[in-house]
Amino acid sequence: CFGQETRAMDIRLNSELFTLTYGALVTQLCKDYENDEEVNKQLDKMGYNIGVRLIEDFLARSSVGRCQDFRETADVIAKVAFKMYLGITPSVTNWSPAGDELSLILESNPLVDFVELPDNHSSLVYSNLLCGVLRGALEMVQMAVDVKFAQDTLRGDNVTEIRMKFIKRMEENLPAGDE
Repeated sequence: CFGQETRAMDIRLNSELFTLTYGALVTQLCKDYENDEEVNKQLDKMGYNIGVRLIEDFLARSSVGRCQDFRETADVIAKVAFKMYLGITPSVTNWSPAGDELSLILESNPLVDFVELPDNHSSLVYSNLLCGVLRGALEMVQMAVDVKFAQDTLRGDNVTEIRMKFIKRMEENLPAGDE
């Protein structure tokens, strides 16, 4: 059907535009900051701010209810959120024995299409924005997490691995009178 082909092309073009725009952003940050660690912090901070806002869109568009635990949350992130916003479905694996730590394995990362890291940026975590997005979004649903890249195809690893650790369930702060 013509409509489906056009929609698929629009999604692909939007994805490529996003990838190239993100690349321009990272390039500018590399020019603005003295070292990769500062760029990594800025990407995480930007991602956090995006995540804080993106969670509302996600909850409205996905009609996903409140997750009961960290395992269910991880499945929703991988199967619904990543699919919705990046068009990929990472696998959820490498659970810690306590069930408070996991890996999201990305067979492909659309943010790194067309990207090669220069030798002088070997400690740049190019897709660190994703860690901030996850942290910010989960904080808005009262989950404190630590998120970092463990492996990255841009550094020669076979896969991209995002490691996520549950820290604590946060108290819901209700405005005065809403109790």
